[in-house]
Amino acid sequence: MDIRYANHPIDSKKYDTTELREHYLQEKIFVQDEVSLTYSHVDRIIFGGAMPVDKDLTLAAAEELRAEYFLQRREMGAINVGGKGAVILDGTKYELDKYEGLYIGMGTKEIIFVSDDKNNPAKFYINSAPAHASYPTVKIDRSNAEIVELGDQKNMNKRTIYKFLHPNVCKTCQLSMGVTMLKEGNSWNSMPCHTHERRMEVYFYFDLPEDQRVFHLMGEQDETRHIVMANEQAVISPSWSIHAGVGTSNYTFIWAMCGENQDFDDMDHIAIKDLK
Repeated sequence: MDIRYANHPIDSKKYDTTELREHYLQEKIFVQDEVSLTYSHVDRIIFGGAMPVDKDLTLAAAEELRAEYFLQRREMGAINVGGKGAVILDGTKYELDKYEGLYIGMGTKEIIFVSDDKNNPAKFYINSAPAHASYPTVKIDRSNAEIVELGDQKNMNKRTIYKFLHPNVCKTCQLSMGVTMLKEGNSWNSMPCHTHERRMEVYFYFDLPEDQRVFHLMGEQDETRHIVMANEQAVISPSWSIHAGVGTSNYTFIWAMCGENQDFDDMDHIAIKDLK
């Protein structure tokens, strides 16, 4: 498990490109036949990927958690961004196609990730946060997610937001999670941008052509920085940081939040003219 410590905004403004990437970017989410995870001390979120190819993968309790099993004190969301597969939870099998996901409650002991076809393996993107109660497992896809259409072609930010882990969809302790898909010919997400002091966020960019990039914007509104990201990479966004991006092509991303509340619209908006 890769450990990332929290950083003060005053420190972060002094980072060069290499240091920004070391602290906030995770370049390798999916590793064949491994569960690859990053533990961020920002609200103690864990994110990463499971990519079963030649064998099924069991999610074990990492040494850093000092737990009997991974979800002893945690909850989790998992969304498949690859080929068909399944997640087996304490013996119950949930089949997941691309863009289908699960909320998995605290107390689930055995979690196994499976691919249907090794030549087109499933890729399960994972987010986990500390939990205080156990809620039922729920399978979620784009048909039963809460859907919001935002943006317009003029501003190159026409997109569809699918809220997967959200109070209107399923009960969770603190974890929120969803999928945002940009329409063809659109490149901006979350612009005008915002912060939310009450929770942090992780962005995972995918469905981006290998020769294209996303310029992810971060930092305080008057001290912005950017991190150039490729397909299937994730970036940590502390509560004090803006989080927006523009791509050289349209793309899809998964957002995950945890912290003080689950109110999706609880944002501190920042006008474009006030960015520096």
